[in-house]
Amino acid sequence: MCKVLDFGKYKYELQKRKNEAKKKQKIVEVKELKLTPMIDTHDFEVKLKSARRFLEEGNKVKFTLKFRGREMSYQDQGLDVLNRIKEELATLGKVEQEPKLEGKSMGMLIGPVSSK
Repeated sequence: MCKVLDFGKYKYELQKRKNEAKKKQKIVEVKELKLTPMIDTHDFEVKLKSARRFLEEGNKVKFTLKFRGREMSYQDQGLDVLNRIKEELATLGKVEQEPKLEGKSMGMLIGPVSSK
């Protein structure tokens, strides 16, 4: 027993299904926020507000802390800033990459908490 079908129509339907699946998927972007270890409270709050918005949209947030010149000797202050961020965003996101030093910058990645 054999079924005869229009190959053009078959390819068209496959393409339609593929496009439908593409519409439904969510593309997660990594947003980057740059800080310094000597950040002031208001600047810190503004960065946190941006981070909250990015996490609520379902994007990941990468925090990059730049050390300039003599600031390299204050790495513990930089770590304190990143830990403070981690505590503030504990309800909205989970830490995917712990703070680590890479050259003259320290980075940390926070992803959104899945709402399932």
